[in-house]
Amino acid sequence: MTSTSATGEATALAYPNIALVKYWGKRDETMFLPVTSSLSMTLDIFATTTTVRVTDGPADEIEFNGTAATGSAHTRIERFLDLVRAEAGRTERATVVTVNDGPTGAGLASSASGFAALATAAATAYGLDLDGRALSRLARRGSGSASRSIFGGFVVWHAGAGDGEAGDLSSYAEPIGGDELDPALVVAVVNQTAKTVSSRDAMRATTQTSPFYRPWAESSMLDFDEMRRAVARGDLAAIGEIAERNALGMHATMLTARPGIRYLSPHSLAVLDAVQALRADGVLAYATIDAGPNVKVLCTRADAARVAATVESLGDFVTTRTAHIGPGATLLPDTAQVGAS
Repeated sequence: MTSTSATGEATALAYPNIALVKYWGKRDETMFLPVTSSLSMTLDIFATTTTVRVTDGPADEIEFNGTAATGSAHTRIERFLDLVRAEAGRTERATVVTVNDGPTGAGLASSASGFAALATAAATAYGLDLDGRALSRLARRGSGSASRSIFGGFVVWHAGAGDGEAGDLSSYAEPIGGDELDPALVVAVVNQTAKTVSSRDAMRATTQTSPFYRPWAESSMLDFDEMRRAVARGDLAAIGEIAERNALGMHATMLTARPGIRYLSPHSLAVLDAVQALRADGVLAYATIDAGPNVKVLCTRADAARVAATVESLGDFVTTRTAHIGPGATLLPDTAQVGAS
């Protein structure tokens, strides 16, 4: 994908992705280089829309969902804009306005859509000419999983090799096809509030203290290879089986951190039990869970309504949204268009 010369202002739309083989752990925290490769599916719900306007003001102004960003949220976006400015050889500040359609910080990949949209809009506003690989590398510096939301469909994020510049160049995302698959992902929301422990903090604590982290990382690399083969042959049942075991293994590493970190709630476990019961009844349904309490259920499009109804029948504590395969990051009308590379 490419962007054009500087427009001074650009608006981008991006969607979250849900990792079916998880990213959990950095080998280089400065460059956001992961320990293992990961594989995801971009969704068509919970979009983020971000406008970046280059200004002559004295400081970056950042608004999120109608409220001025402060503290760590402001700092994180400002640091990302500094990366964009450094690559573009420019110094002007920017006004950033972001609207997120889904819950933020609740394990529903809001940072993935957020930084994919920010990277796409900021690169265009500051005049960078980036192809898809370079744009995914840029988005990675804001949030690792954002590298995958640059693209639609099934996407891999290569861990790459080495640290520093060599690691940066080799760690990028790319789409891998799987167009013949048409799954649904029933998102079971049991808690929309922000997590008390951020994904970044939980990831760092897990990699540093869990005795089970390294074995999980080694098994996850095998899951990644097996998942790529399952996507290539269009085997949704195998995709679901690998995704569920990979996610549960990731949560096991958090539980065995010292002290343990538990995102799963009793409501999360109730959804997991319902998924298992659906499978026992012959429904192709498998769960995956990011760093949060909310469960996503992979199933066929034909079974999505039954899966959603079963989950919602558990009680008022859960609501569902059904997602399908979504597109990559795009620039909205009146700015340069972004297409698949």
